[in-house]
Amino acid sequence: MVDKLTLEVRKDNWSETRLLKEPLDSELADNEVLLKVDRLALTANNISYAGSGDFLGYWRFFPAEDGWGRIPAMGWADVVASAHPDIAVGERVWGFFPFTTHLKILAGKNRADQFRDVSPHRADLAPVYAQFDRASANPIHELAREDQDSLLRGLFMTSWLVEDFMDTNEAFGAKACLITSASSKTSIALGYSVSQRGKLTSIGITSPGNVAFCEGLGCYDKVVTYDGITDLDNQPVVMVDMAGSAEVLGSAHHHYGDNMKYSCRVGATHYQEMGAVDGLPGATPEFFFAPGHIQERSKELGAAALMMSLGAAYVGFRQFCDNWMSVKRNFGPEAVQQTYQQVLAGANDPAIGQIISLSQENIS
Repeated sequence: MVDKLTLEVRKDNWSETRLLKEPLDSELADNEVLLKVDRLALTANNISYAGSGDFLGYWRFFPAEDGWGRIPAMGWADVVASAHPDIAVGERVWGFFPFTTHLKILAGKNRADQFRDVSPHRADLAPVYAQFDRASANPIHELAREDQDSLLRGLFMTSWLVEDFMDTNEAFGAKACLITSASSKTSIALGYSVSQRGKLTSIGITSPGNVAFCEGLGCYDKVVTYDGITDLDNQPVVMVDMAGSAEVLGSAHHHYGDNMKYSCRVGATHYQEMGAVDGLPGATPEFFFAPGHIQERSKELGAAALMMSLGAAYVGFRQFCDNWMSVKRNFGPEAVQQTYQQVLAGANDPAIGQIISLSQENIS
């Protein structure tokens, strides 16, 4: 009997984890599909999902017992059993998974390039997070870049959409874009997108130990430390906060005042410093929900045109990342838990992309 392994975290204490070992239920009802998870990306982006788990519904993707949560992660899986007539055993797919070895879904919305999990608990959640893209139909799929895609594709989409949202609003009249947690891959993707557009000055904000790394990337016009925010020129700015620190956010808002034209909350790399951010001067901080902007822009441009623009930009970003990012693979429950704690603590080398698999076998 094959066992299914799943890593869960306490919703009120993300450093507390448990590993569930259950017999694998391979019996399938009509249209159910069993996916064997090959490997997943583990980045600061996953910690951000936990940070907005209740507010944006990320805990609801993969329900767990009360008090426990299953953090979503992006990566690759193979269809190992299928009761859906149009989904074949052996298909390779990319999508959202919990930290697990297997995931059973109710497949629907089948297309040549993708299908979705249409399980009842996902009915009112964003469709983009329920879809599984078929590798065979992805025009930019490269086997050698699968780890890179797991690490970058989803977070690049978020950052690209944030930048697109700001541009469609004429940057709210700003001249510069402040990006906290500048060494995180989501922030790097945003810095890259801002620099590619070429309309705003991109200012990366990071800890002292990551200044040299961020400066070497070439996607930031300027890099400062968190305590250097108050030394920046007071000009009209937009801010995209990947750190989630109430103190950092407050410092920036009080420094810029009415010149803080838009304040966007995305990440939680400094989750220990989260807190109330009410009553700050300037624009009211608000969470950015990528699926909402996708839907709006799809109506304006057409879904196919939007995805083509995003895909073309992503190909460029992949090549940009070849210059600085290397991949480290971690397999087995112990290695996965150690890697999770390392990323949670913010102790991961920013130049390394962590790939995990709960499987006891070495990942391919």
